[in-house]
Amino acid sequence: MNLTLALSVLELPLDQPVLVFAIAMAIFLAGPLIVKRLGQPGIVGIVVLGAIIGPGALELVEHSDAIELLGEVGLIYLLFTVGLELDIRGFKEAPENAALFGLASFFLPFTVGTFATYTILGLDLWAALLLSSVFASHTLLAYPIVNRLGVTKNRAVTAVFGGILFTDTLALVVLAIVTGATDGELTAWLFVEVGLSLLVLFGSIWLVLPRGSRWFFQSFSEESYFEFLFVMVAIFAAASLAEVLELAPILGAFVAGIALNQLVPQGGTLMNRIEFVGNAFFIPFFLLHVGMLVDPSVIFDGPATLQIAALIVVVMVATKGGAAWLVATIQGYTAHERNTIFGLSTGQAAAALAITLVGYDADLFGAEVLNAVVLMLLVTALLSPWLTERAASRLALERDVGGEDGDGKDPNILLPLSHNAELQQRLLELAFVIKGDRGSEPVNVITVVQPNRESSTEEQIAAVQSDLDEIAATGSAAEVPIQTETRINHNVASGIVQAGVEVQANQIIMGWDATRTFRHRMFGSIIDQVLERTALPVLVSRLGHPINTTRRITVVVPIGADHHEGFYEVVHLVKQLASGLGAELRVIVVEGSPHQFEQLFDLVETEAPAEFDSIDDWGALIPRLEAETDDDDLIVAISPRRGDVGWHSELADLPAKLAELPPESFIAIHPRQGEPEYDRQYLRLK
Repeated sequence: MNLTLALSVLELPLDQPVLVFAIAMAIFLAGPLIVKRLGQPGIVGIVVLGAIIGPGALELVEHSDAIELLGEVGLIYLLFTVGLELDIRGFKEAPENAALFGLASFFLPFTVGTFATYTILGLDLWAALLLSSVFASHTLLAYPIVNRLGVTKNRAVTAVFGGILFTDTLALVVLAIVTGATDGELTAWLFVEVGLSLLVLFGSIWLVLPRGSRWFFQSFSEESYFEFLFVMVAIFAAASLAEVLELAPILGAFVAGIALNQLVPQGGTLMNRIEFVGNAFFIPFFLLHVGMLVDPSVIFDGPATLQIAALIVVVMVATKGGAAWLVATIQGYTAHERNTIFGLSTGQAAAALAITLVGYDADLFGAEVLNAVVLMLLVTALLSPWLTERAASRLALERDVGGEDGDGKDPNILLPLSHNAELQQRLLELAFVIKGDRGSEPVNVITVVQPNRESSTEEQIAAVQSDLDEIAATGSAAEVPIQTETRINHNVASGIVQAGVEVQANQIIMGWDATRTFRHRMFGSIIDQVLERTALPVLVSRLGHPINTTRRITVVVPIGADHHEGFYEVVHLVKQLASGLGAELRVIVVEGSPHQFEQLFDLVETEAPAEFDSIDDWGALIPRLEAETDDDDLIVAISPRRGDVGWHSELADLPAKLAELPPESFIAIHPRQGEPEYDRQYLRLK
């Protein structure tokens, strides 16, 4: 009986779920490792091995419904992460860049392809239009490559990501028109239906999802895995809505990614979990699914298939290259940017095959065209990653050398541990946002224990060790290095300052509970002593809501702060926060010229557009903030230390007043002292 069972398990093609899953995991592991040794992009290995074991070659594994399901889920997840990684600020500032690329990348292949397939292949007009729409759109097969190389925020790559809105929407419109025409239903109402469906999809997701997500993150921020599960629900609910509206589910997932873009900051725990699950599981299943769709045997089906495939591939590659060259010339992209968007836009996958199957079922295409499209999938599955890997690698080096994204300084942060679990988690998330995805310097979390007579030092250390372990676990989940340490010192402030010197920190983040002692002027004993004893920039924070739900940052700048030797470093930090959170930036200058500070902010490299305004005196500040700030706002006050350039006596009481405002979230940034040369590294012209 056992022998019979074993033989049935080994019967080809394999269809036992557990065994097939084990083979898939082995391919995800071995495929990239093997092809990387051959100098090829890792994702090619998964596609190639999928083709080898699939029904079109060795027939080792059945292309089952489960693999097809996980493949479709992987494609949906891929498009969601593309929307999530989109440089939403750059997209909002210049949506015409995405529109230009999307329209050029669609209409050039579509027009040339229609002419070529109509005249050379002899297809009728509707068949030629539908086949051309197949390769006029694109699937970001090579997205994992640009994500790994850290160029997803590049202006040209952002244009490709945003262009998907145009290419995929236009392909779906062509599909609706062609199927309507062949069914005899090509009427004005068909165009109205497509337009209404798109309007409902975009409107529903953009109006509902950000509001619901912000409420959920604020209400359940203590359990980060709940946040991930909520995101999963959002992805597939949006994709399901698109299906109900008879649109492609990938379009709904992409729009959902854009809607959540500003609520999932780079470098945070949630973003790391999303990327990890996608890169390790969902996206590899999509690549395996694509590989198993490929049927290498179509090469031997006769000259007709090869001729059609050659025509399709040549037209697609030539016109996609032409579109990339045209857009790069108009936009002034570098050669590496041009080649990167060319590589990204040549990718084709299951979506192209799905459209082709619609035409095949409607008798618009013959078997030769269907097989030619399958062969095109194989070619682009190899070509797109290969082109993208080489161009994006050079683009990453160009970014590092040219410094287009700022100086890329990796902050070494010192974070003294508080006794409030929720507060310390929010401070840690603030540190992650400041670090972004840059570098490998750790966040140094310390606890300073004061010896006392009531309990032994060992007992005190043991009492805080569990908190340190939890912090370290949070850092591991976000893939941010965390160094934890417990120090013994009779003076907590001295212990913090000494730790900053020993770990060579370049900024300190401290939490404030909005209580003050009668002995001290601003925050209370420990914080005020730290400010007096260190020249490092100190961020004193009170975060009343999770940092990732911040919609707008309001910066309060006292007149004269621009003459402080640490001013530009603070501006860089503020702009980094706004960029990392995708938040609007507003600057209020007290008793100064907003135009002057607008020019000073523009001198700092990091890009974060801001609105500038001013008030005539300090008495108008709190009423202004009270009237104009909401619960999801973050107020940042540039606060030089007492006696420094830019200090005003009103700054002493400002933290207590800010703590009473509706946002209950503010950061008082005390600039670095005594190092003007350090400050100048943040300027565009050094």
